[in-house]
Amino acid sequence: MTGTDLHWKDHGGDGPPLLLVHGMLSSAAQWIYNVEPLKAVARPITVDLLGHGRSPAPTDPAFYDPQWYIASFDAIRDRIGAARWFLCGQSFGATLTMRYALERPDCITGQIFTNSASALARGKDAQRMVAGAVKQGKVLAAGKAKVEDMPIHPVHAKRLDPAARELLIAEAGLVDTAALALTFEHTLSQGPQAARFHETAVPTLLVVGTRETRFEPHRHFAEQALPGLEVVEVAAGHAVNIDGAAAFNKAVADFIQRHA
Repeated sequence: MTGTDLHWKDHGGDGPPLLLVHGMLSSAAQWIYNVEPLKAVARPITVDLLGHGRSPAPTDPAFYDPQWYIASFDAIRDRIGAARWFLCGQSFGATLTMRYALERPDCITGQIFTNSASALARGKDAQRMVAGAVKQGKVLAAGKAKVEDMPIHPVHAKRLDPAARELLIAEAGLVDTAALALTFEHTLSQGPQAARFHETAVPTLLVVGTRETRFEPHRHFAEQALPGLEVVEVAAGHAVNIDGAAAFNKAVADFIQRHA
């Protein structure tokens, strides 16, 4: 299986390509309020991660290694004929886009990410997250947990507007449990990028949802580790691109126009 076997869509638009990578238990539907507005300044490319949305759900753990995703994203970039592009990672998706920017800066014009404790966990928090991800993967694989009971399932989201919430719940219903188990055990467990974040060599924007107060320590770490980090605050929760869509779209559009 190659990277272009991932389900992805080129939405067209007036500007440089922008890869949008969703978080856990989501899909390309995560960007329902972002794609059309961003087409004014960019060419959005959405992708579904393995076992999510309309992408395949392979059973070989090798496909869930973050390095496979980096190669897969590059395969999509080659397919659309782009030498460089922008990245935007939402939540868990940021663990992948951040790693991609660190390892392939020559392919990246700039990156955007949202609240992502999984990407910026460090020290004992990172150790607990990794151990928890491996454990959760094994529990799911053994059939001892229901996907809809997980706290990150959109059925538990309180700030999403009804239309977006209903759509994301439906999309979460498409998630393949076995693939999700492999994602926890082999992808999320390799998610933390805090130890390397200071090496970031591309323009970077954090659009932070300030209502998720537990992300504050990670936000402060990111600002200290990368002095050139651009930060835009939005009065929104974890899903800042939905909860504060207009402000998120403006921040991303401004960033792209400055760095394109």
